[in-house]
Amino acid sequence: MGKNKMTAKSARRIQSHADKTRKNQEFKARAQSAAAKNKK
Repeated sequence: MGKNKMTAKSARRIQSHADKTRKNQEFKARAQSAAAKNKK
């Protein structure tokens, strides 16, 4: 696992890209979850 933690900004960027390309749809929820977990 990487040493960089997911941030809310990164999760938004990933979700936006996934919406535009219609790829990695399943990763959007994981990115948001990881960002919320790392914020604590």
